[in-house]
Amino acid sequence: MHDTHWPHGAALIVDDEPGMRHFLDKALAPRFGQVHTAGSAEDGQTLVRAHRYDLVILDITLPGKSGLVWLRELREQGYGGEVVLITAFADLDVAIEALRAGASDFILKPFRLAQILNAVQQSMERSRLTRENYLLRRSLQSPQPAELPLVGQSLAMRRLGDALARVAQVHSPVLLLGESGTGKELAAQALHDRSPRAAGPFVHMHCSGLSPERLESELFGHAPGAFPGVPGAAQARDGLFHYAQGGTLFLDEVAELPLSVQASLLRVLEERQVRPVGSQQKCPVDVRIVAASQRDLAQEVAAGRFRADLYYRLQVVEIALPPLRAHKHDLGLLFAHFVRLLAPQLGAAPLALSDEELAYLRQYDWPGNVRELRNFVERSLILGKLNVTALYQAPEPAVQPEPGHGSTDSPATTTDLQTLEKQHILRVLASVDGDKGRAAELLGISRRTLERRVAEWATAA
Repeated sequence: MHDTHWPHGAALIVDDEPGMRHFLDKALAPRFGQVHTAGSAEDGQTLVRAHRYDLVILDITLPGKSGLVWLRELREQGYGGEVVLITAFADLDVAIEALRAGASDFILKPFRLAQILNAVQQSMERSRLTRENYLLRRSLQSPQPAELPLVGQSLAMRRLGDALARVAQVHSPVLLLGESGTGKELAAQALHDRSPRAAGPFVHMHCSGLSPERLESELFGHAPGAFPGVPGAAQARDGLFHYAQGGTLFLDEVAELPLSVQASLLRVLEERQVRPVGSQQKCPVDVRIVAASQRDLAQEVAAGRFRADLYYRLQVVEIALPPLRAHKHDLGLLFAHFVRLLAPQLGAAPLALSDEELAYLRQYDWPGNVRELRNFVERSLILGKLNVTALYQAPEPAVQPEPGHGSTDSPATTTDLQTLEKQHILRVLASVDGDKGRAAELLGISRRTLERRVAEWATAA
């Protein structure tokens, strides 16, 4: 138990006795990545301003400010780490006061090495559980897909699997490119699971839809009062770099990061340190970055929307995920995989594909890629039969064509899937008065995919 190590942890020892500082430093140095010592609360405060500590071992009786007074101040300032108090003079009232002030443990001097190491072990275990509980709550708020591993035996998928296996063994940043729904998050998870970091956390961050301030707080954390007037910002918080220590941080849709946040992220990658917003603390980080984008980042750089220096930092290794239309031979395997996954969850009878049905589905280009196929399987299981027309069912009522404009043919009577696809997309576009952004949202595809489809039809006309 006492041989546990915390290579990414940092500890601070505050005691006015040089012999005690030396003893504790010698005990903790082999177990922590970083150990600092101070002889007073005032010196300790200087160190706390510059560094982030997971653990503080603090003597109560100090010259100047007492350990108890400083502990209260630390908690008021937002320090959320573990604190083990030590003292040679104490009674029950002092012990109760120490716990009320926010101490994790309380040890009387003199103590044996095993006692302090046991207190440290228990404190760091509490810290680990707190971190895991936070990540669990976060994952429950934004459920992530569980359909690992990547499925497919086509040449494109075998090449993808080989690339992931090779890259997983190094610690360099990886950039995953591919259309929406191609499985970039699954590829990121596979990279983590096959890597030496597999025992560490896999932390997912979606980079779109948040303000620059919120993004910086999510990624890097913030000091108390860093965002005046913002609800919930009065207390300090740790960022996702902190929670991903020793593991992988997956930045999904990294092209959506504002330029100001891109600059902060670049600084972290270059310095291997994180500084929370509004703080002077610099915390060493050991995190592997995997970024993903459905946009062409080279084009984003050319357009001035993405920093070239950050792009080159992230692009150390670049892996492109194939769209489903490029490996349609995997459709049967993917369909069976989603049936096995979803049928028990839905309490539905499994479905099987006939050769004719599989050939029919291969006519379709699957603009929403594997995600669209998953949704199609789920709808079919709910209905209890393979309902091909469900691929073309508009999410809201479509505008009915005027008489004399081909209104006699409905999707149910059309047998060409490409024609069905075109008819459906044009109906949805008509229903939103040509708003391509809204139409893409209703169709479950990217605007770029929709524009490419429309351009192809215009060229063929």
